[in-house]
Amino acid sequence: MATASAVPGKTLLSPIDHTLIMIDHQSQMSFATKSIDAVALRNNTALVAKAAKEFGVSTILTTVAEKSFSGPIFDEIKSVFPEHNVIDRTSMNTWEDPRIAVEVNKFGKQKIVLAGLWTSVCIVGPALSALDQGFEVYVIADACGDVSTEAHEMALQRMIQLGARPMTSLQYLLELQRDWARGETYDQTVKTSIEHGGAYGLGLIYAKTMFNASEGH
Repeated sequence: MATASAVPGKTLLSPIDHTLIMIDHQSQMSFATKSIDAVALRNNTALVAKAAKEFGVSTILTTVAEKSFSGPIFDEIKSVFPEHNVIDRTSMNTWEDPRIAVEVNKFGKQKIVLAGLWTSVCIVGPALSALDQGFEVYVIADACGDVSTEAHEMALQRMIQLGARPMTSLQYLLELQRDWARGETYDQTVKTSIEHGGAYGLGLIYAKTMFNASEGH
């Protein structure tokens, strides 16, 4: 018989157990993205970037043909990681660029979290490649997008069938925080939630303004 204990599940993410790879969040890639509104995509991308920075997550930023075709990485990412090295590729599959392998191996994390454009190409490629090599893969679905809703959803289904775990941007932030008593990250988590958490953020503004309420305090 199973016995309950107050410890988190092994498949839950923590700040120290995964590498986040943000892929091809660029102007040219977003122009043809139809599965998610561009404003929502930029908001969710900012949420993910700020969560990663706040919790010190091992992060890889990469673009494709930045100078010749696709344009610069979103300001929502660059402003959070102004000094971060952005790896510019020619390969559609990020995982096939040897520089990415070097970074992944340097960080040495078993779990890989992916977000980017487009889901069916630039996320499926590294997701399936990483799974094939024994990594655990998570995909932040609402920080990804594709040329159609069908393309996005079929890509997610393909990855899920092979073992990838889908999640959302707000879920990513709150899973890293996980306990409101973690005071060292509490204020920034609340700030990021207010800025990018939609209706949840509005609720936080209301509770703190009207009642000075605080979770876990």
